[in-house]
Amino acid sequence: MKINNTYHLTYCTNIHAGGDWDETFASLKQNLPQIKKAVSPNEPFGLGLRLGNTASLELNDGQLEGFKDWLSENDCYIFTMNGFPYGNFHGEPVKDQVHVPDWTTKDRLKYTLRLFQQLDNLAPTELECGISTSPISYKHWFKSDAQKQQAFVQGAKHMAQVALELYQTEKESGRYMHLDVEPEPDGFLENTQEVLHFFDTYLIPEAKKVFKTFNFGENKVEELLKRYITVCYDVCHLALAYEEPNLTFERFKEAGIKVGKIQVSAALKILNNHDNEEELWDTLAQFNEPVYLHQVTEKINGKVVTYNDLPVVLEKKAPFDELRSHFHVPIFLEDYGLLQSTQDQIIKVLAYLERNFVSNHIEVETYTWDVLPEQLKLPITESIARELDWMKSRLK
Repeated sequence: MKINNTYHLTYCTNIHAGGDWDETFASLKQNLPQIKKAVSPNEPFGLGLRLGNTASLELNDGQLEGFKDWLSENDCYIFTMNGFPYGNFHGEPVKDQVHVPDWTTKDRLKYTLRLFQQLDNLAPTELECGISTSPISYKHWFKSDAQKQQAFVQGAKHMAQVALELYQTEKESGRYMHLDVEPEPDGFLENTQEVLHFFDTYLIPEAKKVFKTFNFGENKVEELLKRYITVCYDVCHLALAYEEPNLTFERFKEAGIKVGKIQVSAALKILNNHDNEEELWDTLAQFNEPVYLHQVTEKINGKVVTYNDLPVVLEKKAPFDELRSHFHVPIFLEDYGLLQSTQDQIIKVLAYLERNFVSNHIEVETYTWDVLPEQLKLPITESIARELDWMKSRLK
């Protein structure tokens, strides 16, 4: 939905089941009309669509026009997609497999280019569109620095090819679309510095090779690369990096790197200020579930230390001052009994947006409703509507 004639606000449909196209479409038909009625009854409702590879292939198999008609009939439109999870995202362990296939593979490239073709077809004419994606790969899969460097090169090569395709699309049709790379704990890109390094060391050099047939100058190639390859700023993920939003936004601005999408999400915050430490650990253990990775970060002597999943921390129960866990908890809550959230980081992002333009794509991404402790669960349509209403009230 359009807010203040500036922002397109939505939620990400990765919360709904969506293994194949039939399941994806059934989930949308079941949930989307109720959510729209609750938060945008009289205005078009924008959608952040998540399509896995199987659903995307089946959508192309004679289903695209029917889906486009359904969106129109329900006064909905698509402006952004989540192209991060390629495979199944519900009902079975996902963990590090959310990165499979990674950006070193042709499968990831083909999938992403297909999503852009579908987004171009589905979205209203000339509307700016974007797709968020994996931060290249998962760090723990690579044993040597040489292997990691090769993965960076190959990932940059494939992303530069996406930039070329998006340039040609805009040149032919006027449609501007961008690939929004999403930093994540234990991904190849976790924080601002790693994003800047990736652009300078890998992306721009690969773009010069990909665009060489156009005889553009180096500055023009860099300009085009940064137009089509942008950043997805996930508030939860950057909170886990202990980065202040205003500093991250300013560093990206100085480097000429655009933020294509802001994903509004909150991490768990665990402060060791409770008398009964065992009770605190027991409360945190309620969030230990087997489907998603829940990396935990801690700042020690100014350095961020990452534990690759919540069970590691629960087993050690080492002394700490503050921990943050990669668990996308509801954004409208600040306290969870003995635990807190990083909602304060969302408030800081909103404060920055009051004074500065960053992106007109804002997507609420709380996908852990099914695996939350029972006392925090509500009917899914009510939960999503409450999140969107909370955001609407603050953007206005």
